[in-house]
Amino acid sequence: MKKSSATNLPIYKDPALPAARRVKDLLSRMTLEEKAAQMMCVWQKKSETLVNGDGSFDLRKAKATFKKGHGLGQVGRPSDAGKGKNAREMAELTNAIQKFFVQNSRLGIPVMFHEECLHGQAAIGGTSFPQPIGLGATFNPELVESLYAMTAEEARVRGTHQALTPVVDVARDPRWGRVEETFGEDPHLVTQLGLASVRGFQGDASFKDKKHIIATLKHFAAHGQPESGINCAPTNVSMRLLRETFLQPFKEAIQKANAISVMASYNEIDGVPSHASEWLLRDVLRKEWGFKGFIVSDYYAIWELGYRPDTHGHFVARDKKESCALAVRAGVNIEFPEPDCYLHLVELVRKGVLQESQLDELVAPMLFWKFKMGLFDDPYVNPDEAARLVGSEKNRKLALQAARETITLLKNTNNLVPLNPSKIKSIAVIGPNADRELLGGYSGRPKFYTSLLEGIRSKVGDRVQVPYCEGCKITVGGSWNQDLVTPSHPEEDRKLIQEAVKVAQQADVVVVAIGGNEQTSREAWSRKHMGDRTNLDLVGRQQELVTAMLSTGKPVIVFLFNGSPLSIQYLHENVPVIFECWYLGQECGHAVADVLFGDFNPGGKLPMTIPRSVGHLPAFYNYKPSARRGYLFDDVSPLYPFGFGLSYTTFTFKNPRLAKNKIRRNESTRLLVDVKNTGRRPGAEVVQMYIRDCVSSVTRPVKELKGFQKISLRPGETRTVALDITPESLAFYDIHMKYVVEPGEFEIMVGNSSCDSDLQTVILTVK
Repeated sequence: MKKSSATNLPIYKDPALPAARRVKDLLSRMTLEEKAAQMMCVWQKKSETLVNGDGSFDLRKAKATFKKGHGLGQVGRPSDAGKGKNAREMAELTNAIQKFFVQNSRLGIPVMFHEECLHGQAAIGGTSFPQPIGLGATFNPELVESLYAMTAEEARVRGTHQALTPVVDVARDPRWGRVEETFGEDPHLVTQLGLASVRGFQGDASFKDKKHIIATLKHFAAHGQPESGINCAPTNVSMRLLRETFLQPFKEAIQKANAISVMASYNEIDGVPSHASEWLLRDVLRKEWGFKGFIVSDYYAIWELGYRPDTHGHFVARDKKESCALAVRAGVNIEFPEPDCYLHLVELVRKGVLQESQLDELVAPMLFWKFKMGLFDDPYVNPDEAARLVGSEKNRKLALQAARETITLLKNTNNLVPLNPSKIKSIAVIGPNADRELLGGYSGRPKFYTSLLEGIRSKVGDRVQVPYCEGCKITVGGSWNQDLVTPSHPEEDRKLIQEAVKVAQQADVVVVAIGGNEQTSREAWSRKHMGDRTNLDLVGRQQELVTAMLSTGKPVIVFLFNGSPLSIQYLHENVPVIFECWYLGQECGHAVADVLFGDFNPGGKLPMTIPRSVGHLPAFYNYKPSARRGYLFDDVSPLYPFGFGLSYTTFTFKNPRLAKNKIRRNESTRLLVDVKNTGRRPGAEVVQMYIRDCVSSVTRPVKELKGFQKISLRPGETRTVALDITPESLAFYDIHMKYVVEPGEFEIMVGNSSCDSDLQTVILTVK
């Protein structure tokens, strides 16, 4: 047995040696069964194998299940054991599970714990901030990095090692229920916020401070434009569009931020499901891009290569054995969330269907990161520190800042907002979303939550009366996890609307909180749990409620809460003030009140186009020149364009210019523009740069976001903003599918939204 000459320990147990050397030594000692065990995970089966009824570690169950000492690769979501674990309890549980595997597996290989961390750890007590679609509205990579660094620390101190985040899908169909999990419709915006997320989670990826965790890019690939908007449906896109739009965020997050893990997607591309795609997972991801990390399956997706009766199947495998073989050959390192198809690994190797060397290849990177994270040397966490840190006041302030920056002002007729509470005696708060918890999917139970109603009442205190009426319901109940969605009853809604009218008539101003809820747009994960839409209209009697509020003659202010864009043509035409909030997280009410009364100037921008109706889809802004010629009887333009958002102040853009008007194809230049705050309030503006290749060998979008910068200006202040234009900003896949910059003229557009009327143009010549 090889030992380290310095310590007389087995090489793999010597912390002074490089991780790669320790992996090689450990692999040489492992049996086939032990290798297969590292490719498996336990999630809901924790209750059968690792924990008792209240979610505490059960040594008897663990010894009975893992008596052969082969070990286990991962444990999924220990936070949800029993009825859920708070920070201290989860730290104690992960320590106990970890101690068991270190002491009771033959080679003492530790397990890795993964958690959902979409917008804060989805656990009891975790700090909850806006859904990613809301973070997209901030256009603030620095803020996003801080949020995910915070989440990483909260998760790590509880024992977590891997986050199943960030989602870097580019969402191009608002019917799709998972839009809220994405940063929006634009590949450049998604890329920049994806880079920020990975850097926040992983830090420098040394993991020495025990404050960071592994990031998982998902869903690879092209999950964000499913056929008919239906989750997991085929993605029908060309190779050029696939590479330029859907693969780009993954590529950059791997090559520029060194993302360690990738989750394959449920969907198929050109007839090949991602979990069985050697081209996608080996040729592109590993060979082209140089990815050295590990690929995790999406939950139950390897099973779905065949047929999973409660949802769907791809029918490229006859049974789970064939599914196992396909996924291994494609390069899926570990199966989530339960031992299922990969239970056949040992049998398939013994029969010669698979080679043991194939398992070695897949196990090695997972062991490498267990070494790099210090799990062989210091695998435990401090429960006292977990209780102190998770959900802290410091983290709460960061969540509030994110919520404020998310809120997007779409309309403000006659500058009705911000409201001055000294001039108002009564504000009627109306609507199904006014006094309920609105966090969206993959949410935990934060220590704090403030509804819109609570936030307004807290802000104005006794100075202003704030009567409330629900007005109508959206759905009955409304839980994200609840399979059955029950529409509200029309007559009961109309009674509530009549009550709301009486309340509104007595007020000076009416604030209406409507939109969607966690059921009306969500991940559709089975035939019984749907979440995709055939229309984008307000569900139920919400438009009737708004009409009734307008009929009172009182000023009406609408706050929209939703996971995906809604077609709100009626509101646009009739309501004086509209805010888009998406889902704001635990500090929802405080952020709304800060914006409503002018303590914070809204600066959010739309990360996704708001279409006029579902019939206007697709509506994304970066379309091809022939795509938006017009409709009979209708306007082809969006209701609100990508990048749009108003402020309580005004900004002017002047003197756009290029540092160099002519460059060679391998050279760079800069766009400069003078931005002035011409209003009376300090505020933030997002300077957006779009580029169009005027004449090219293949058709190019009419404009593409290629740079942005968020700036804050005092009244009267002017700042010159510079945005880089590099060869990467101009390149695309040409007629021969070569990634090149073609010579010619490029329109360089700058402004505060993607709308042509908001942009000024200069010409760049590339020789």
